[in-house]
Amino acid sequence: MDNYHVTKDGDKWKLTKEGNQRASKTADTKKEIIKQTQEYMGDKTGSIKIHKEDGTFQEERTYQRKNDPSKSQG
Repeated sequence: MDNYHVTKDGDKWKLTKEGNQRASKTADTKKEIIKQTQEYMGDKTGSIKIHKEDGTFQEERTYQRKNDPSKSQG
């Protein structure tokens, strides 16, 4: 499973795959980047770590939802 991060960079928000320098998506607002992330991850499997404006961790989402390990029995 790939890991991605949503972070603020200057005046833009970006979605970046872990290990990559270049952002997969960019947007002006956090709301926009979250929407773009949902669309982008439509056919992908990965873990999205969403950060606050100051860079601290806020939440994690798993795409596709059916692949979320927290829902497994065990």
